[in-house]
Amino acid sequence: MSSKTARRTKLYELLGRMPDRERPLSVEVVSVTETDGMVTEKWLMDLNGIEKVPAFFTKPANASGKIPLVLFNHSHFGQYAVGKNELVMGRKEMQAPPYAKALADEGYAAFCLDAWGFEERSGRAELDIFKEMLWKGQVMFGMMVYDNLRALDYLQTREDLDAERVATMGMSMGSTMAWWLGALDERIKVVVDLNCLTDFQTLLEKGELRRHGIYYYVHDLLTHFTTSSINALIAPRPHFGLAGRFDPLTPLEGLEIIDADLKETYEKEGAPDAWKLKIYDVGHEETAEMRADILAFLRKWL
Repeated sequence: MSSKTARRTKLYELLGRMPDRERPLSVEVVSVTETDGMVTEKWLMDLNGIEKVPAFFTKPANASGKIPLVLFNHSHFGQYAVGKNELVMGRKEMQAPPYAKALADEGYAAFCLDAWGFEERSGRAELDIFKEMLWKGQVMFGMMVYDNLRALDYLQTREDLDAERVATMGMSMGSTMAWWLGALDERIKVVVDLNCLTDFQTLLEKGELRRHGIYYYVHDLLTHFTTSSINALIAPRPHFGLAGRFDPLTPLEGLEIIDADLKETYEKEGAPDAWKLKIYDVGHEETAEMRADILAFLRKWL
């Protein structure tokens, strides 16, 4: 077992008791609509055997052959009514058009599911879900990761998608999910994280742990990993981090640590151009410049 494989195995183990990765999956297509040059499918997925997972899958209406996929992860913002809808409807903290349309215009398919406790899965409070899972030896973030990895298992089987051209991205909570998924799964070839590349130790030293939701905290993580060492598992695959200079969720001192560490990692792996961190003079939001930079990065690498 290679060093990276062993590290990925350990990282996955920290995510608690999870359902069998080999359990059968099923997907029900609930609806299919076509508007503005884009097909939108709503799915109901049996991923974890505990509760069904609603999701959106979108692609250009004129798509033919195998097209690249962007696994989109929605954000948090304490707005539990917004989940997968962020992909197709957007949100005020992000640019227009919504990413489903922006990605379809670039020729990409996109996928987003409702995370535990959000949108159609918001019947119970996040704290209640977290506490029950804790009692059962589960980690809420781990169960969130599991759903996305199993969704990717299914998406990899589709004849309309190019299994070799898969990216993942997201903002805020979705950013964190993107770099965890990229670290854990080499099937993901490109990672874009927007406004949540947070150095754990810096956050701790600044007394800002309250800034992040309860879902974010993984038992015993700091014993084994730093933010940099998790993200190093993505190398040498392309990874673009975007951050706001005035964003309290990602202290600048921590961003500087991560950037230095990953520059060294990517240099050692012979891919110095594949890691990029760009800091913008904003808070916790997506600007027009950020959107343009993200689409340019995907054009280059995906």
